[in-house]
Amino acid sequence: MWATPFHHSILGVRLPKHFDKPTDMRYDGTQDPQEHLTAFEARMNLEGVGDEVRCRAFPVTLAGPAIRWFNALPQGSITTFADISRAFLAQFTTHITKAKHLINLLGVTQRTGEPTRKYLDRFNDECLEIDGLTDSVSSLCLTNGLLNEDFRKHLTTKPVWTMQEI
Repeated sequence: MWATPFHHSILGVRLPKHFDKPTDMRYDGTQDPQEHLTAFEARMNLEGVGDEVRCRAFPVTLAGPAIRWFNALPQGSITTFADISRAFLAQFTTHITKAKHLINLLGVTQRTGEPTRKYLDRFNDECLEIDGLTDSVSSLCLTNGLLNEDFRKHLTTKPVWTMQEI
């Protein structure tokens, strides 16, 4: 038998007859490893498989530098899915997406010549990535970044009705 990072207890478990291998998932070391791991675990939960099958299926989702990393793990070092998860996150930790803070919104400004609609779309995309953002803070940041003076004046002089007030 070839060298493998899996302990013999994992290799001895057979895959379920109708197990759908996650060949449509690929991680090459450039994306957020936490997102990949979360998606993989959700898929395995849907399949209803145990720890050993999760271990055996995980390398199928790896490509490029990620599969080379996996193949270089010490022989027999993986005994549980927690082992492989921990090692995977430690290896690719620099690619974990950092949470954005609401101070980042102050840096989103309308560019010279940029249509207001395009600025609003960019601003909204940034807002989606920030947890705990309040309407008042987002409104302040939005108007702060506007170059369109007429629109800024309109936003700051007209009352804004919330759904709770209607």
